[in-house]
Amino acid sequence: MVPLPPDVRMKILVVKLSSLGDLFHALPTVRAVRAGLGARVDWVTQPAYAELVRCFDDVERVLVFPRRGGLAGGPAFLRELRRERYDLILDLQGLLKSALVARLTRGGRRLGPSFHREGARLLYHAVAGPRNKERHAVEEILDTVRLLDLPVPDPVFPVHFPRRELAAGHPRIALIPRSRWPAKNWPVPNFIAAASALREKTGATFFLVGALEDRAAGGAIAQALGAAAVDLCGKTSLVELGSLLHEMDLVLTVDTGPMHLAAALGRPVLALFGPTDPRRTGPYGPRHRVLTAEDLACRPCYADTCRNGQLDCMAGITPECVVATALEMLHDEKPQTEG
Repeated sequence: MVPLPPDVRMKILVVKLSSLGDLFHALPTVRAVRAGLGARVDWVTQPAYAELVRCFDDVERVLVFPRRGGLAGGPAFLRELRRERYDLILDLQGLLKSALVARLTRGGRRLGPSFHREGARLLYHAVAGPRNKERHAVEEILDTVRLLDLPVPDPVFPVHFPRRELAAGHPRIALIPRSRWPAKNWPVPNFIAAASALREKTGATFFLVGALEDRAAGGAIAQALGAAAVDLCGKTSLVELGSLLHEMDLVLTVDTGPMHLAAALGRPVLALFGPTDPRRTGPYGPRHRVLTAEDLACRPCYADTCRNGQLDCMAGITPECVVATALEMLHDEKPQTEG
């Protein structure tokens, strides 16, 4: 790249369209690149995540990619995309559509990730790092920082949400009982058994969170817990969810996008993993714990539905183990304070 005059800020465009967890995986890289180059950062994402990305500290302008109809249906998006000229375009998605967005930008060097597919590589000037799936997604994306020969600091997740005051006392425990993959879901009776035991031992208040389609599971758990539960499944935007999770003392969750949101906020996460590999997509950071069923040859299978129909990998995680681990984590944590 041609060096810029010292009084001109470099302009960088990040293309990361989805999904929820993947957006947070990219944040440490965006922070390191912005800080290392003294740049301003704009970000292209899908409509569902636009308000969320506006809460990312390092982002100045959010461009909304028209998911339905694609580029042909979004002349307004193309005008907005080409309004600025960028010195560097980082496609951190690695798909053909994200690479096309990068290619249509008025700008300089286009970099793609090692995990590119669908022919996206043809549209990049360079690819960051060798393909290596034996590491966490956060570390994988940080190859972009290494390619630019910038310092790689300890990963941070710069995001802030509006504060939400809660009347409930401590401890406050968020329950995230459902994922889009049926194979990732812990049985509802297990959630009820674990939460009931935690309520008896700690007097906790539980906040059920999830999407509209999670209301049946959330409602069943909330009904069983009675006055100890607040059922918010399908009732929060992503920004409101961020504000809520910020106030939690513990987040008990299956492998799903809000898990990464909670981890990025630094809230202690107890994650239950079955068909997927927590080494790659578990909650990132030292404060979190992951529980899996031991000695199962079939996991990780990365299947969205269980191939043998038994869901042994999730059913094998016992409520007793979850309760014991949650109590250890709550003991290690002080109540949330202002800050």
